[in-house]
Amino acid sequence: MNGISVDINHLKKGEVNLGTSIMAVKFKDGVILGADSRTTTGSYIANRVTDKLTQIHDTIYCCRSGSAADTQAVADMVKYYLQIYASQLPFDEKPTTEVAANVFQEICYNNKDNLSAGIICAGYDSKNKGSVYSIPIGGSIHKQDYAIAGSGSTFIYGWCNENFKQEMEQDECVAFIKTALSEAIKWDGSSGGLIRMVILTEKGVERKVFYPEDYQK
Repeated sequence: MNGISVDINHLKKGEVNLGTSIMAVKFKDGVILGADSRTTTGSYIANRVTDKLTQIHDTIYCCRSGSAADTQAVADMVKYYLQIYASQLPFDEKPTTEVAANVFQEICYNNKDNLSAGIICAGYDSKNKGSVYSIPIGGSIHKQDYAIAGSGSTFIYGWCNENFKQEMEQDECVAFIKTALSEAIKWDGSSGGLIRMVILTEKGVERKVFYPEDYQK
């Protein structure tokens, strides 16, 4: 444009990155999302109390990993699309988690060459109850009973596989996520800070925060 060439790859070097540990788990009454709170730029911790759990609609949330700028932009777009979609639904109906996850997938897939965004979309709706969708980098979509992602997730795949149970009680599920994320934080240099959780059920939204002294052994 006007003879000016812009090297996008150069601009994106050193961008703020959510080197991260995120997860979402279905339980008996709904779904719980959890995340650490460390945001890094290379080896520098840019923010130690980030909120990586983003509300998309009333009881639909997403966890974000990858580029902070990319994931914030995608989440804002999905939130906007869902607001328009919700306004066209009958009075007592709300968008389902499946619809939200598919909008995420559409945006991430169509822009896969330009985005660094790994998303976990989870929520509660009257039709499907609790549901969890993983949308990794590249824009595929996977419905799962639980999903883990981010740099810290590589350390906890085995532990989660061994200890996950169907139809857990709420307290049991909170303990499962707390232990998994504390291990991810322990071993991954890009994860740290607080453990934030959001519990989505028929009753609505409940948030929990665990400080290092609450989860470190």
